[in-house]
Amino acid sequence: MKTFRFFIILIVLLCAFIPVFAQDAGSGSGSGISAENESEVFYVNIPVEKIYPYQKGYVVLYRKGIGGLGETYIPLEWFSDPDGKADLIRLGSGKRWPYLTVFYKDGEFSHLRLYVRREMNHETWGNIPLGVNLDSRFEGVETIILDF
Repeated sequence: MKTFRFFIILIVLLCAFIPVFAQDAGSGSGSGISAENESEVFYVNIPVEKIYPYQKGYVVLYRKGIGGLGETYIPLEWFSDPDGKADLIRLGSGKRWPYLTVFYKDGEFSHLRLYVRREMNHETWGNIPLGVNLDSRFEGVETIILDF
């Protein structure tokens, strides 16, 4: 009976220390992953309050901080190219969208995904009043700068 307890304790201890050794082995130079091949990619999800389609792009009002709203301008050209800077993803009903996901690579803007409701009559879609000219806001936009 004592040998049986000894083996049980030994197995438990081995199982407890295996993750420690496995993690050390994965971070060594023999893992096949080098620091030169890695890049720092991260993303930010931003809740969207309203999306306004415009002839040259989308005006997006997003929540910033506790009580404020920010706005950003996303040119249509970003959506047209398969390797463009933006994807428009139309989704059905749900409470988790609309939102904007902005991806950064090595600390600089890479691309974005705008998740919206498919139905254009949903309250999150808006219309820009007639006679408002926003053309200059969409010219020369190369990056998205978000204000939190």
